[in-house]
Amino acid sequence: MLKFTAEHEWLKLEGDVATVGITQHAADQLGDLVFVELPEIGAELVKDGNASTVESVKAASDVYSPLDGEVTEVNQAIVDDPSLVNSDPQGAAWFFKLKLKNVSDVEGLMDEAAYKDLIG
Repeated sequence: MLKFTAEHEWLKLEGDVATVGITQHAADQLGDLVFVELPEIGAELVKDGNASTVESVKAASDVYSPLDGEVTEVNQAIVDDPSLVNSDPQGAAWFFKLKLKNVSDVEGLMDEAAYKDLIG
């Protein structure tokens, strides 16, 4: 199940763990990324709280946590090569995995059609 936030994050739910990244739209708006900072494994994130930071040649931007949970894994590949986020933002360039506190909170996020309407 793929869900989206108004802040241009996507998440893919598998059981009670969500893989989180930024959308193609966000990557296009940011331009070429030169730096990615990810949360620490074990960090407790809160919905809409700052989870990580990305910097492009244009600006720095925060990436927010879509829901409450604990970071269980981070994607070191995008720290080593931030351009992956530009080339495959909704695939290989995921940011972190989040063990959700309350899986039902996912229902409050947008589906793909609603997200496309938002960025329309």
